Amino acid sequence: MNAESSLPRDLPGRYGRVIADLERLFVATGTLAVVAGGWAVWRHGFAGRVTEDVDVVVPEDKLAELKTVAPMSGFDVLANPPGRWPKLVHRETSIEVDLLPEKGIPGTPARPAPIAIQHPREYAAKRDTLQFIPLTNLIELKLGAGRAKDVADIIELIKQHPGELETIKHHLSALSPVYFTRFEELIQQANEE
Repeated sequence: MNAESSLPRDLPGRYGRVIADLERLFVATGTLAVVAGGWAVWRHGFAGRVTEDVDVVVPEDKLAELKTVAPMSGFDVLANPPGRWPKLVHRETSIEVDLLPEKGIPGTPARPAPIAIQHPREYAAKRDTLQFIPLTNLIELKLGAGRAKDVADIIELIKQHPGELETIKHHLSALSPVYFTRFEELIQQANEE
C-alpha cells in the first residue's frame, strides 16, 4: 500500500485492524469521524511520516457514548488527565487512539489555537466509513497544534502540494489571520530548504 490509498481502512497491518474496529464502533454509535494526525499527513504525501497512534476527530456530543461502547468494540478507555484528549487503546494491537473532540482547542495552555476543532462533517466525514481529513483542514489542525513535529509536517506537505498553496491560504485567511501569516512563513521556510 502507498500513501495514495484513499481510505483509512487500507492502512497497513495492525493499523488497518484498528480502523476496522473504529468503523464498527462509529457505526454502532452513529458517529461521524475523520482520521487526522500522522496518518493523514502520510496519506497527503509525506511518505516518510511515521506514527504510532491514530488520531480521530469526533463530535463532542458523542464522547460519552463512545467511551461507554468502546469496551464492547475492542477498545479500553484510558484515564483522561485534565487538559488532554480522550484516549482509547485497541486491545488486540495496543495501538492508542486519540479522540480529538469537536470544540476542543489544539495547542498548549500557554499557546492555545485561535480556532477550535470543527464537527467532523466540516472535514468531509461520511457515514459508516472513515475518511482522511482533507489537506486544507489537516493544515489548519496542524497550525493549531503548533508543536515542532506539526511544523515539520506542514513544511513537508507544502513541498508535496505546491499547486494547492493558494487554495490553502484562501481557506486559512477565512479562519484566522494568525494561521494565514504562520502558513506564509512556513511556505518561505519550505522554499529555503
